[in-house]
Amino acid sequence: MVGMNDTLLQAAALIIPLIFAIVFHEVAHGWTARALGDPTAYEQRRLSLNPFRHVDPIGTVVLPGFLALTGMPIFGWAKPVPVNHHRLRDPRKGMMAVAAAGPGTNLVLAAVGAVMLGLLVRFAGAELGPVERFAAMNFNNFILINVFLALFNLLPIPPFDGSHIVEGALPRHAARVYARMRPYGLPLLFLVLLVIPYLFPDWGIVRRLVLPPVIWASDHYYALAAAVAGG
Repeated sequence: MVGMNDTLLQAAALIIPLIFAIVFHEVAHGWTARALGDPTAYEQRRLSLNPFRHVDPIGTVVLPGFLALTGMPIFGWAKPVPVNHHRLRDPRKGMMAVAAAGPGTNLVLAAVGAVMLGLLVRFAGAELGPVERFAAMNFNNFILINVFLALFNLLPIPPFDGSHIVEGALPRHAARVYARMRPYGLPLLFLVLLVIPYLFPDWGIVRRLVLPPVIWASDHYYALAAAVAGG
């Protein structure tokens, strides 16, 4: 029973931060689009912090859970907030700003999590009770999930946010050529992160390419947490 309770607490300490990170990420896209002239997300009632409006059953629940159980790299997606770039006042620059808003929000949230973790350690002391330990687990996962979500979405592979930023920065002709990659983006990601690591585990693609920037960024947030804690 104790082991089951620990497992449930660990699962909750992952699910709660994940939901917050995903919801704020998607709402940030919608609010930025509305500010820049496109009210599509507002009209479709997607500018809501209600997680059920943003959770995709497969991409948010089934796939990440399956990957976690099988020890594979964990990734997923939420229901994209609808954005009509034709309604933006400046479609090219507007789409860059809308795309950057999601990862940018996650990086800000990671800083909030680091401050909260530091304050918890500072005022609770070294001896954390059950409630404090659960809160610490949530703040710790909140940092990691937001950092990973931000950097993962900045990959310049369609349909991720990074691809919209790159497309907006390219000359128009090059942007049109780049946009043709969109139908192949997700299969390419599955190939790089799942198929190749499964077939060639010694190559260490995830360990060498995905984890280093996440670890580097997370270390800076933990340094912030330590500074707040007075360490």
